[in-house]
Amino acid sequence: MENVDHIGIAVKNIDERIAYYTDVLGMNLEKVEEVESEQVKVAFLDGGNTHIELLEPLSETSAIHGYLEKRGEGIHHIALKVKGIEQEMERMKAEGARLLSDQPKIGAGGAKVVFIHPKSSFGVLYELVDRG
Repeated sequence: MENVDHIGIAVKNIDERIAYYTDVLGMNLEKVEEVESEQVKVAFLDGGNTHIELLEPLSETSAIHGYLEKRGEGIHHIALKVKGIEQEMERMKAEGARLLSDQPKIGAGGAKVVFIHPKSSFGVLYELVDRG
């Protein structure tokens, strides 16, 4: 692990929340994009030493939609920047981590990503991000 890449926050309305993060908190909006594989719209905000990723579901089949239904808006995951995600996945599995997929997916910005099941990380959903 290199550092914290970003903190993902589930939101119901990304446009309303962007205004809060830029106007009230003074963060700079870097980009907004849709990630079809996860059925989410994401906005990246510069938080200084890390980034904030706002996640709005694009459909009811999105995992973010289910998260919002169960828990409401708030912190969804912490993303950790790695190099060589496939090797890192194998290392973590050997240490007992349970991953949510066997292969990395393509996430926002074209990064390779995989999530660690919160049951194997003490209730925290972690995402590994390889921007290689």
